[in-house]
Amino acid sequence: MTLGAATMFFSCGERNAVSEKAEEQVETIADLGALPLTPTDPADNPSTPEKVALGRLLFFDPVLSGNKDVACATCHQPEFNYAEFLETSIGVNGVGRGQNRRFTDPNDIPFVKRNSQSVVNTAFNGLRNNEVYDPASAPMFWDNRARGLEEQALEPIKTLEEMRGNGFHETGILDEVVARLSRLPEYRRLFSVAFPKDQSPVSRVNLARSLAAYERTLVANNTRFDQYMRGDSNALSTGEKEGMNAFLATGCAKCHSGPMFSDFKLHVLGVPDTENRRESDSGADKKYAFRTPSLRNLRFTGPYMHSGKFVTLDQVLMFYEDIAGGKLLNPNVKEGQIDPLATQMDVNFKDISRIVEFLNTLNDDSFDKSIPKSVPSGLPVMGK
Repeated sequence: MTLGAATMFFSCGERNAVSEKAEEQVETIADLGALPLTPTDPADNPSTPEKVALGRLLFFDPVLSGNKDVACATCHQPEFNYAEFLETSIGVNGVGRGQNRRFTDPNDIPFVKRNSQSVVNTAFNGLRNNEVYDPASAPMFWDNRARGLEEQALEPIKTLEEMRGNGFHETGILDEVVARLSRLPEYRRLFSVAFPKDQSPVSRVNLARSLAAYERTLVANNTRFDQYMRGDSNALSTGEKEGMNAFLATGCAKCHSGPMFSDFKLHVLGVPDTENRRESDSGADKKYAFRTPSLRNLRFTGPYMHSGKFVTLDQVLMFYEDIAGGKLLNPNVKEGQIDPLATQMDVNFKDISRIVEFLNTLNDDSFDKSIPKSVPSGLPVMGK
């Protein structure tokens, strides 16, 4: 063998070894992280007590919906971590709370397309280790279609089945809502106090800013895991630390990483569709890709995944075990579409209980759950 051939053989072998090592890389605790003690505001929307107070009333007031029957809080309820315990939500033309919520007759409104994500900790959406964080560009929704809480806040108002209803077109509903708010003396006063420099304080921009300012106060950033990462070695039990090691070893942290336990990227997993809708949900770019959800406060936010098809965390982890075993649960997603990060996971039944034990250290129920006794519109708080 010539020296050149020997060198080529060594180099190829070295590259293969490096490639295999990269594929087998196991994340460490350094790939996770504690949440900051306080959220970061966008430069154009610094938080003030007046904005937060206004946003809180707006969040619970059904005056923002087309038929004045649904509030933001209808599907994002304080007792359910500002989400709700339904597979997919019933927005417009619904009545009742929680599992008792139902459509009223007659009804031509579909279920909300996807599972209601929690508002808690969305102030930290997009936060990643060792990356510059800009809250104005934070990814929102299951398909990352909006950036920042200010942009996110108005989308449900414009969506037919969530808050708009049949009475208004998508292009006109925000003008209608602003006009309603302008006719209410108390809201005119509150907007003027919250945005004193604006000549026309009641506007869609300020509606979004006040809602976002309130949502940034809904944080749960002092879990036992956060305490452990901040230096309290006794915050986790031995079993919970073993569960964390299993979480890392199985490959969960390849996507569920950083302080929010999410890479905020889109992945194709082949999660089964909800039966609440006739059409299949093809996700972002119609490729069946959905954003990695946060794993924080899971105790309060089931059912899980974008379609709400899994009631327990055990079912979620068994789903990943099925993916790694080549089992497909959504007939619209083919084997070659599944993200390799999921197919290469090593989730075994014996690890599931330990991983769930660790995930329970990410729960913190100390967030604000207070509900206004009344709202300036005089409508029922949280809607029908």
